[in-house]
Amino acid sequence: MNKKRIIILISWTVVFLWMALIFNLSSQVADESNKLSKGVTKIIVKTVAKVAPETDFDISKFNHIVRKNAHFFAYLILGVLVMYAMRRSDRKGIRRVVLTLLICVLYAISDEVHQLFVPGRGPGVKDVFIDSAGASVGICMYRMISRIKNKVMTSR
Repeated sequence: MNKKRIIILISWTVVFLWMALIFNLSSQVADESNKLSKGVTKIIVKTVAKVAPETDFDISKFNHIVRKNAHFFAYLILGVLVMYAMRRSDRKGIRRVVLTLLICVLYAISDEVHQLFVPGRGPGVKDVFIDSAGASVGICMYRMISRIKNKVMTSR
């Protein structure tokens, strides 16, 4: 197997591992998932309290924000990883962007359908939009960084 094929294989393996992590987190029953996000929320609140002690938080509302941001950032990373794998697989231009977005959106939809079968969880159309927005930002970030990198490389 040549070096290019190995890089393609590794890049797609990382994509599938990230998808498996998302699937694993979505498989958590509601109480377990909420416990995890509340733990993250408490850490954030303690950190903010040290930096800005006069700040007052409604922890339940803030926990909701943390949960939705987790969706956004998980799919932002997925968007970046799929863009990289597509580039390594020689997909170019708008085709790469469209295929990447399609993969991410379809995975977000399948993830919400999967939650139909998880106790205490259910599908959310809003979550698909949040996931898709995260993937879109990841795709845009990847494109911007690639363009900057290309300009730097060609100006040398």
